[in-house]
Amino acid sequence: MPDLEELFTGIRKTRRNLIKAGVIGASATFASLTSIRQAVAENNHYENNSDQDGNDDDQSRYRHWHRYRNCFLKGTMIRTADGDRKVEDLAIGDLLPTVFGGIRPIQWIGRYPFKRSDPGKGWVKDVLPVRVGRSALGPDVPYADLYVTKPHSLFIDGVLVPVCNLINGTTITVYDARELDELMFFHIKLELHDVIYAEGAPCETLLNFDENAINFAEYLRHYGPPIIKDARCAPWVGFGPPVEIKSHFRSAISPWIDRRQKLDIIRDELEKRGIALLRESEFA
Repeated sequence: MPDLEELFTGIRKTRRNLIKAGVIGASATFASLTSIRQAVAENNHYENNSDQDGNDDDQSRYRHWHRYRNCFLKGTMIRTADGDRKVEDLAIGDLLPTVFGGIRPIQWIGRYPFKRSDPGKGWVKDVLPVRVGRSALGPDVPYADLYVTKPHSLFIDGVLVPVCNLINGTTITVYDARELDELMFFHIKLELHDVIYAEGAPCETLLNFDENAINFAEYLRHYGPPIIKDARCAPWVGFGPPVEIKSHFRSAISPWIDRRQKLDIIRDELEKRGIALLRESEFA
């Protein structure tokens, strides 16, 4: 028979763990609900002010663009058959190594510029790209900081994971871009959806077209109107507040009831890696 004091100690410990799980789960839920409210507020701001400032066209295009565009920030190094080159220096017909289709030619490159009408004010939150720090995914993967839009998926452990799901505050963070008055983003479209390498990290190509690209007429001249939507090259985990709420809650309770899915495990492992790299840098 266990000692009575040991029994009560075990009960108290279990109670503390359950309380901790509840707090973590509630915090994750609160954070996700906050992001929902912020997104709604920003959308209302766009709707109510689109005729009141000098950035009307950018805000209008971005309302339709930011939810699902998978773009690289200007300066991103893309692996080609002849070596790495900046995304803005690529052209239709350039050959890129891919994960699923071997060497494939670029079919089209979409361009999206955004400017701040008032340099004294910060960027609209959701236009900012995510910074995936060097070695965030593994040793030298990426080999340099990678900047992509929030819905842009990375190919990790056989699935496509939008980078917004992986933000951890250490190695994967939102880039504030306060020193830039213009952001230029690029899509890369192949004949079929695939995974290419940006700064050495596996990233998806453009899935669906968006006529808001400033050079969409270029695509029409080459190929005519898009007829069918492409299919994803790999399973996709999704993104958005509902996905984030459920994912963070599963991770929060995993020490007691582990119901984590692929997204949760990937995020948790990258978060641990980020903490470890931060500690290493502090002692370096």
